Amino acid sequence: MEKSLKSIATNYGLYLGVALSLITVLAYAINIELLTNMWLGIVIMIAIIVFGIISVAKTKQAQDGYASFKQAFTSYFITVLLGLLISTVVSFLLFNVIDTEAAEVLKQKTIEQTVNMLEGFNTPTEVIDQTVQQIESQNQYSIGNILKGLAGYLVLFSIIGLIVAAALKKNNPDAE
Repeated sequence: MEKSLKSIATNYGLYLGVALSLITVLAYAINIELLTNMWLGIVIMIAIIVFGIISVAKTKQAQDGYASFKQAFTSYFITVLLGLLISTVVSFLLFNVIDTEAAEVLKQKTIEQTVNMLEGFNTPTEVIDQTVQQIESQNQYSIGNILKGLAGYLVLFSIIGLIVAAALKKNNPDAE
């Protein structure tokens, strides 16, 4: 793997991590309820994908317009992995060290939104009560749950990365 690929992917991973961390900290500072907002979640997902795509494009550009599928995917994956790791560490510190009460506030907001959504779907009361009990019994910011979430995001974004790599790859005819 070429140094330029690693350095480009690492740089964009750092940019992504800073951007995600900044979004989290700003949402926390402005209005903690923003962290339970579906639209903010969608914006974050789009940002992650965009940073991955930019990383692949810059890697191709650094290699005279060529990047194999492996190089494209590796560039995307390193960027996303690093960005998510930084964001995860910041979230862990924010909700487990700096302000543990904020995690409880988020849990209550999550319960409220879940109940409203389930009521909107005419879900039976006993199912809603069971769902609320399950949410209440979990610490979504425990190290185990954070790592599970990180793993889930990596799987999701890796699938997207495979598609991005397939779409953006361009093999160098001189190298074959």
